[in-house]
Amino acid sequence: MSEREGQIQRAAKIVLSPIFRSLWRIHVTGAEMLPTTGPAILCPNHVSVIDSFVLPMTLARRITFVGKAEYLDSWKTRRLFPALGMIPIDRSGGDAAQAALDTAARVLEADEFFGIYPEGTRSRDGVLHKGKTGPARLAVRTGAPIIPVGIVGTRELQPPDQSVPSPFRPVEVRFGEPIDVGARCRGISDHLGLRTVTDELMFEIASLSGQDYLNEYANKPTEDDRPSSATVLTTAA
Repeated sequence: MSEREGQIQRAAKIVLSPIFRSLWRIHVTGAEMLPTTGPAILCPNHVSVIDSFVLPMTLARRITFVGKAEYLDSWKTRRLFPALGMIPIDRSGGDAAQAALDTAARVLEADEFFGIYPEGTRSRDGVLHKGKTGPARLAVRTGAPIIPVGIVGTRELQPPDQSVPSPFRPVEVRFGEPIDVGARCRGISDHLGLRTVTDELMFEIASLSGQDYLNEYANKPTEDDRPSSATVLTTAA
């Protein structure tokens, strides 16, 4: 994220944070788990469209994520999503997944936060699904720790297919202990290590969010569990 984009995100948070906190009771636990300097990969569960608004509002540091380029087609999201840190990615091309991961690596190498939904999409049934290995691959590549995040209450705030979130509902964002992938995985070709780290991550997210865990992908898995562009944090799926 450029300095100008970072300034826009800070300005957006200054304007939107009082609105969010007046409309919804947002409680944060485990904030001490977040590093005050250096990179980190934040991996939350994803049960509602509004998750992608709630998470940036709880952070003292800025966070960057990628989202579908189609969001910029709508006047409702064309300015808001980039202001909150979204980098649009065209997912129609064959190299879209690599472009997304390259973008994430550049952000982390600049010692910033990057967000990824490890399920790869929004959970329509509310349970936590099997994670994809994209976050672990990114951690191996950059050396950044993975921080599991449990977001609680947003599904009740804005259920699937509800266009406008309900006001005055409690929301909690819970940060877990960082996972050092380097201590558990020998490298990007260590498929068993990547899967072990990912399964540990999903267990931690389930513990934080209180969700039931289903050892099945939320959508059809890609061949060999290669990271797709949907692996990287999107604002809706």
